[in-house]
Amino acid sequence: MPALYDAHLHFQFDALVPHHTTVVADLIRTGVRAVVVNATNEDEFPLVASLCAQLSTPSSQLQLLPSYGIHPWDCGQRTPHWLRLLRAALLADPRAGVGEIGLDRWIIDGVRADDPRIAGLRVAPLAEQVEVFAAQLDLAAELNRPASIHATQAYGAALDVLRAAPSLPACGFLLHGYGGPAEMIKSFADLGAYFSFNVEWLAPRHAARLENFRAIPVDRLLVETDAPVKAPAPERNRFPLGETPDGTTINHPANIVVAYEALAELRRLPLASLAAQVATNFTRVFGPLSPN
Repeated sequence: MPALYDAHLHFQFDALVPHHTTVVADLIRTGVRAVVVNATNEDEFPLVASLCAQLSTPSSQLQLLPSYGIHPWDCGQRTPHWLRLLRAALLADPRAGVGEIGLDRWIIDGVRADDPRIAGLRVAPLAEQVEVFAAQLDLAAELNRPASIHATQAYGAALDVLRAAPSLPACGFLLHGYGGPAEMIKSFADLGAYFSFNVEWLAPRHAARLENFRAIPVDRLLVETDAPVKAPAPERNRFPLGETPDGTTINHPANIVVAYEALAELRRLPLASLAAQVATNFTRVFGPLSPN
């Protein structure tokens, strides 16, 4: 099995916490060398830092790379000290990226009022999300840290923010689980974007988004699970972990192999060739892995 890399997941989410030992063993067995663990709010910064330190293996068989940011869903809950805390978390670890950050129009006008995911949240309007997103991009550029960007129903607005930024990280930035239109791919790539593929796009309703991954330059491709969410369909789920209390299937991070296989098939590339290219791309964005 070639070395695999997961560019975006959430090891700290409650659904994965009871399974950490099993998940780490399965990742090593599957050939996963590194995963990027994205925090979504200030409370998660120390939790992600601790998990990445504790669960990375001493022999470097598996490295958990932290990424810290204010997600657009959490934008309305940030404290007055959020930017100072973010800077401190990044300065404490030179490997750390900035993310998950970005924009989300769906949570403003697409979500149902009774959706439990927004219970108790103050949903930030788009202008406020843009302000927070731009500040985090500026910090990523200043420190040259990779930014992991969420842009649900907001790719045009995200492109505007990126174009208006005084500078962007020299190492590049990730449009995680890219679901934007094909005609924007070149515009984002010209600014330094990488695009990560996950198995969500294998659902028939996402045929157009899946097709985009034929057009993305191969040297800008990354792969992700977004675990514990976005589990593969039952027939593709190699590593079942059960369900959350609300009946949602838990996505095991080792399902990254399913995403690699699907992308290799889509691109008509041998799995080993795709994996080698993704490894190069991953290192270009997130930096080389620690030797020990």
